[in-house]
Amino acid sequence: MRLPFSIEEFLGVFRAYNLTVWPAQIALYLLGIALVVMAIRGSGAWRRWSVAGALALLWGWMGAAYHLTFFAEINPAAWVFGVMFLVQAVLWIAWAWREPSMSFWPADDMLRFTGAGLLGYAFVIYPVLNFTFGHGYPAMPTFGLPCPTTIATFGILAWAKPRPPWYIWLIPVAWAVIGTSAAFTLGIHEDLGLLAAAVLTIGMHMRSEWRRERL
Repeated sequence: MRLPFSIEEFLGVFRAYNLTVWPAQIALYLLGIALVVMAIRGSGAWRRWSVAGALALLWGWMGAAYHLTFFAEINPAAWVFGVMFLVQAVLWIAWAWREPSMSFWPADDMLRFTGAGLLGYAFVIYPVLNFTFGHGYPAMPTFGLPCPTTIATFGILAWAKPRPPWYIWLIPVAWAVIGTSAAFTLGIHEDLGLLAAAVLTIGMHMRSEWRRERL
């Protein structure tokens, strides 16, 4: 896949973003941690709306603050990506509204393990890999940018019960495919976890439902 920008320009977008929005990265990281705590510790309607609201804030930020403001400077397709992410922000709220029984931390051990593993990758392993592969701050994707945040989103979706409806999966899975293809082209190897996150999360949900049907 031929991209309309070089790896230097791509990393330059991260540099410009990180230097411009500082210290928003800290707030976004703390929002991500709060999202995990709310999913595990919350209850009832408060948990449902707080998780959906946190996801909506993160995806809205990625659409407006990253894609439309920074990435669009080097990639015309960023306008499409920005709209996609803003639509997804609305879909999180629609999901909470349409699924009053939504909860997290499922009984299935494999789903719990998958979610925890993906969240650990997004919050801890991903930034370590950034430095390992030579993508040091500020020219690195921090939490609140599409790839690490999408991986964390799949972690939350792994914990969701009942399994999220089809319209919730479309845009995160689409971004997993787009981001993974770009990872191969640009050599951003830490982003290879995107497609693995999508496949693992969907696969574990399908496995869990298959097991329930057999009981």
